[in-house]
Amino acid sequence: MLKQSFAPILPLKPRILILGSLPGDLSIAKKQYYAHPQNRFWKILFALFGKEFSTDYAQRIALLEENQIALWDVCASAVRPGSMDTAISEAIPNPIPQLLSHHPTITKIIFNGQKAQKLFDKYFQKHDHLSYITLPSSSPANAQFSVDKLLQHWEIIKI
Repeated sequence: MLKQSFAPILPLKPRILILGSLPGDLSIAKKQYYAHPQNRFWKILFALFGKEFSTDYAQRIALLEENQIALWDVCASAVRPGSMDTAISEAIPNPIPQLLSHHPTITKIIFNGQKAQKLFDKYFQKHDHLSYITLPSSSPANAQFSVDKLLQHWEIIKI
């Protein structure tokens, strides 16, 4: 039940860092961020940037790199039965402050859901020179938000 995060995806000069909480079981099995087919993360990003949706992981990473978006999780590891964020316990955070100090081009941190934001707030201090935005989770567990409704909120990434 101890789950591990992945290494961050870091373009050359990232301007945005999107933080999730911790990869789900299917993502861990596939070694890919947001691998669950019902998670809307990749659908949202492809739509936002006017690209045709792809299930090819290399194309997904290229989309992040083209748009200077870094991707990581707040938790380096945590105990979690299953994939629900509500079940996360005994979290050990990733070294996010070090990542930010090595990548001063990041000016905006986007939290993919409230759990990511709450975990971040538990372990780290916010800095005045960064913008922090909590967006509705792309998780299929967040069924109250359709893809269209999520797109309206996530549009802020392009600003």
